[in-house]
Amino acid sequence: MSPDARRYFPPMTRRQLLREGSLGFGAIALASMLSNKSLGASDGTNRRTVGGAHRPPKATSVIFLYMDGGVSQVESFDPKPRLKLENGKPFRMKMEPTQFEDNGAVLGNLWDFKTYGRSGLPVSDLFPFIGGCADDLCVIRSMASNFSEHNAANYFLHCGSGMAGRPSMGAWATYGLGSENRDLPGYVVLDGGLIPSGGVDCFAAGFLPANYQASLLRNQSPALANVQPIEAQARWQQTKLAALRTIDAGTLEDLGRPDALEAAILNAELAYRMQMAVPEATDIVGESEVTRRLYGLDAPFEHTRSYGRQCLVARRLVERGVRFIELTCPRAHGTQRWDAHGDLRKNHSLNALSIDQPIAGLLKDLKARGLLDTTLVLWSGEFGRTPFAQGGSDGRDHNPFGFSLWLSGGGIRGGVTYGATDDYGYKAVENKVEIHDLHATMLHLLGLDHERLTYRFGGRDYRLTDVHGRVVRGVLA
Repeated sequence: MSPDARRYFPPMTRRQLLREGSLGFGAIALASMLSNKSLGASDGTNRRTVGGAHRPPKATSVIFLYMDGGVSQVESFDPKPRLKLENGKPFRMKMEPTQFEDNGAVLGNLWDFKTYGRSGLPVSDLFPFIGGCADDLCVIRSMASNFSEHNAANYFLHCGSGMAGRPSMGAWATYGLGSENRDLPGYVVLDGGLIPSGGVDCFAAGFLPANYQASLLRNQSPALANVQPIEAQARWQQTKLAALRTIDAGTLEDLGRPDALEAAILNAELAYRMQMAVPEATDIVGESEVTRRLYGLDAPFEHTRSYGRQCLVARRLVERGVRFIELTCPRAHGTQRWDAHGDLRKNHSLNALSIDQPIAGLLKDLKARGLLDTTLVLWSGEFGRTPFAQGGSDGRDHNPFGFSLWLSGGGIRGGVTYGATDDYGYKAVENKVEIHDLHATMLHLLGLDHERLTYRFGGRDYRLTDVHGRVVRGVLA
């Protein structure tokens, strides 16, 4: 086509061609196609999906209890008697490079372990309440990460890549399955006070449409900033929104419905519906005193109460069909999170006091309400800690070579451990599980094949697990 012809007859998008051609009958056919879920249409909720589950799901929701900074595996779920026997002695294994390269002698574990439940699962004295839920836990002791620095390790844990810019696992889950509640986001992060190292990119949609990114809710009332309309009367707000929809519709027609604009419109429409739905979902006033005590809302430590509120709101969101919920940690120990480079006893004691009772309350409440069977609960930090001291202190440096996490509910075997580290708790030596494997297993439980859940960007098909990952069959019920 000549330059002059292009000026008078600009190229048409496929949608424009269908709309203009055959007296508009092409648009009717297109509308019929877009109403088909298998072609990526709206499923009647606030999310477009890529076709739904690939297989019958075991879990319909995920609650990710993110332990910011890295919990010591040898002081939580991986007892190592050798550490006490060799406390203060030179470390006998080869030391890998560490974050601060100030490595000292063997540091004996500071807490004892007890066995809990019919399974006899060993749990540290840091977590007596969680220990009471031992028969519902599957502890993976052989986790490994590719990164020992907080930012990169957080991106890797959340997004499957050590760099910012990729979609988070919550975004992938909602991209694949949508939300079950058209008035609430499919992906919610409850801000306990500490945003992970790496920032909100840990919760981002990356190259997916923007409506798949997390909605960040505050751990207070109102949970959503700017949730109250500024208009004095509801009809004034509705008039403004109607005018905005008219303008947006015209822009979409002119531009051929670009994803970025469609995502912005979806987010605006969802925000309007959230003005009613979020306050109701996050209002715990009507919860019984028994339930409030179960979550530790009457505890003397303020951060137990704070985290307890997060856990209770997470249960309420699951009840209302939210697909993926992440809880971040409260500021229980300054700004050190679980990142105990020194004064490990105080650091882990206060952080554990914050989360132990609320998490146990969440597991028991989900189970009592019949929700644990369909809710996958994940407890994990971005890596673990070294079995040797950092310098001459009573702290531990970062350790990505072998650490522990646990899963519960949603198709997971309870009361078991999987994998193992060496006698020092340093490196995974049996049934090693990579972060990509964790993501593949999580998606599998949601009914999604991690190799088929893809999005074309920049000329290639991307997925959460990149070109790696396997489903860890040994943890499945």
